[in-house]
Amino acid sequence: MATSILPADLGFFSALAAAGSLSAAARELGISTAAVSKHLAQMESRIGVALVNRTTRRMSLTPEGELYLEHARRILGEIDGLEQLLGVASSTPKGLLRVNATLGFGRSHVSPVISKFVRKHPGVEVQLQLSVNPPPLTDDSYDVCVRFGAPPDSRVVSRRLAPNRRVLCASPAYLARHGTPKVPHDLTRHNCIGIRQGEEAYGVWRLSSGRGRHATVEAVKTRGGLTTNDGEIAVNWALDGHGIVMRAEWDVGRHLRSGRLVQVLPQYATPDADIYAVYPQRHQLAARVRAFVDFLAQSFNQQALAQRP
Repeated sequence: MATSILPADLGFFSALAAAGSLSAAARELGISTAAVSKHLAQMESRIGVALVNRTTRRMSLTPEGELYLEHARRILGEIDGLEQLLGVASSTPKGLLRVNATLGFGRSHVSPVISKFVRKHPGVEVQLQLSVNPPPLTDDSYDVCVRFGAPPDSRVVSRRLAPNRRVLCASPAYLARHGTPKVPHDLTRHNCIGIRQGEEAYGVWRLSSGRGRHATVEAVKTRGGLTTNDGEIAVNWALDGHGIVMRAEWDVGRHLRSGRLVQVLPQYATPDADIYAVYPQRHQLAARVRAFVDFLAQSFNQQALAQRP
């Protein structure tokens, strides 16, 4: 009796789904688009159901394709984990490593670390995907996600890579024209640059004072004429004197040290934004994942020390 699902199909379909199109998958796999289309057609013929909806410019998975992908990734992960447990896989990092990070932080901080990592571990092939919003924790499209804040989900492993905090800041020119806020409520009279990212409440800044049971938190509804989903753009607007921005210290630290930006309300604390590496539990045994997360932690720790005044 002919086998409907072949082992090679699992990796092929996982790569196809991650690429998002037949042509992109062909580039990733190093074969022609026609070969990708033929392999997919053969899979669907053996199974007897359509796995992909094809259009001129893009593709989407059918419900059956979504189910196939979910199980394919799980099986591939279990095979990888079994190899690690049995010691079959080499302790030398190698293979494909899929990394996700946010646009600004990924471009400025993660990308340079990857450049150094692949020099040290040439056997690892890295695919870096930058996105405005972090993917859901249940999304298995990536091996490691670099994100802000500890994820409240026990299904994934999280490792704190470096401390990070958000700060309020503005240019000296803006503060000279509009005055410097003294208390959080003063922000309601200022032009606050908005950033729409992730699932965080947009336009509400939370500032706290005091510690322990004496701590108080004040939520301020901000307003302003400029909004973006790109943190780097927001910082540039602040540098141009358009208003006050709340941004991670990693993104504005150099501007604070140079004096191009000035911290606002430094006596008040904002929510932490510590940097974490997040990855599925079954990937924690993979040598390439362990090596990359260790390398990230070491590199970010060095950067954090260098940023201290």
